[in-house]
Amino acid sequence: MAAISLPSIDSGRPFPPVEAALREPDGLLAFGGDLSSSRLIDAYRSGIFPWFSEEEPILWWSPSQRCIVDCHAFYLSKSMAKTLRKSRFEFTINVAFDEVIQHCAHIPRFQAGRPSSGTWITDDMIDAYMHLHKLGFAHSIEVWKDKNLVGGLYGVVTDSVFCGESMFHRASNASKAAMAMLIQLLSPFKQSFVDCQMPTEHLLSLGANTLSRHTFLKRLKNANRQSLPNELWQARDLWYCPV
Repeated sequence: MAAISLPSIDSGRPFPPVEAALREPDGLLAFGGDLSSSRLIDAYRSGIFPWFSEEEPILWWSPSQRCIVDCHAFYLSKSMAKTLRKSRFEFTINVAFDEVIQHCAHIPRFQAGRPSSGTWITDDMIDAYMHLHKLGFAHSIEVWKDKNLVGGLYGVVTDSVFCGESMFHRASNASKAAMAMLIQLLSPFKQSFVDCQMPTEHLLSLGANTLSRHTFLKRLKNANRQSLPNELWQARDLWYCPV
């Protein structure tokens, strides 16, 4: 960190313009500050997200290429859709948020091809997003089978954008099923999309694409002119198949 000229946002300072993000490492914008609800909401509405390890200060990012899933572009192969219909999964929304984030935090991570005990979902992050959930900004989709939680995802909603944070599965295809359910919830709202932050093979296989930072920020600004109805995130069972 000492070799990088990076602004601090301690003492309540605002975020710098996202265009000031570093090229190497791509998108690193600022460090410091806190994980208060107001700071996090300001970040997501500005196209910024936190990502750091336990031994690091809070790092804030806005990469030059942003991965999103448009509802109309979400893709499941015919065989996968058939598999999900036969899976006998059951779905809920905001029924087990705390359990979902804890499962996501304990997903095995790999560094240099070897398992690592490290996670970017630190205890402070967990506390911060649980508080956002209580305030009505963070939400989860849960996937159940035989009354056991087998998959899910969670993220932060800014007006009509779902900023996905993490997902997990303990049964084959459960995370894909969670994403399919999320897309079905968002599909009626024209401006909505899922901000996936960074591309992965898994997301790209589901129809995700990447946008330049400039294009993403225009989409974000447009989407945040309209809020999703609060009733959409009411804790409840979802007894229908998402495909």
